[in-house]
Amino acid sequence: MSTPFKILSFEEKQKDKNNFSKELGESFKQWGFAGIKEHPIDNDLVKDVISLFSEFFSLPDDIKESYYRPDLGGARGYTPIKIETPKGGKNPDIKEFWHVGRNLDLNDPYRKWMRDNFIINEMPELSKKANILFTQFDKLGQNLLESIALYLDLEEDHFSNAVDKGNSVMRAIHYPPVKNNEIGERAGAHEDINLITLLIGGHKSGLEILSQEGEWQDATVDEDVIICNIGDMLQRLTNNYLRSTTHRVSSSLLQSESSRYSIPFFVHPNPDWLISTLSSCCDENRPNLYTESIMAEDYLQERLKEIKLI
Repeated sequence: MSTPFKILSFEEKQKDKNNFSKELGESFKQWGFAGIKEHPIDNDLVKDVISLFSEFFSLPDDIKESYYRPDLGGARGYTPIKIETPKGGKNPDIKEFWHVGRNLDLNDPYRKWMRDNFIINEMPELSKKANILFTQFDKLGQNLLESIALYLDLEEDHFSNAVDKGNSVMRAIHYPPVKNNEIGERAGAHEDINLITLLIGGHKSGLEILSQEGEWQDATVDEDVIICNIGDMLQRLTNNYLRSTTHRVSSSLLQSESSRYSIPFFVHPNPDWLISTLSSCCDENRPNLYTESIMAEDYLQERLKEIKLI
């Protein structure tokens, strides 16, 4: 399958980390997106998790909604169809999803910001496998941030202490079949909140990214490719040197006749990490656009309000 952005082999990172970093950064600069093949995520586990979640999303609404906690802003558990709305948009997305987050020790100070995961009583096997997949995504996300740090001429471990207990979430999404007269998109045009996003299971058509020329480009990839894209937190950190790209999941007639499943992993920093513009990304020609620093948790809460999750 052809995509406008680069598809890189993660195995190449082990051979030449500097060249991998350069290729990754160049794809981000042009598109805000890159593809990663030959990665360490267990594809069989992904298939198992998607299959199990497809069973969960087929359960009666009253069972699914017993795991819905509106006061958590979608941070954990189930969120029904037509709740999340793109920033600045009018029509809510035609999707339902489940969030898995980081498991913390009982005495961890971050528990005041990060809630416990929900266990699906009807499907305990799903909760166990989802936690394993979360850990694999988490490790890959931190690894790719090392490459981004090198591209930005920072120390390779620059992000290590910023994301070691990041408020990251793994989202299992079900886009149900869309009726002909349905208003809205499966996922309306938006940018992600976080540092970077890793997406797997998005090999079915529908994902589109907005080019710098203002044209929507298909972003369909092979089944074993992970799509990685820049989020607004990294955009802010780099003073817009690396930009988050607008993207959507369209609901054209052909694409919307059947269900679509995908699993994005949103790499977030630790809740108390201060997002302060990198001095290396500012100069006379690029003045600092974000003169006031903001704590990652405050930034997240602002955006959750904007997309109507709280």
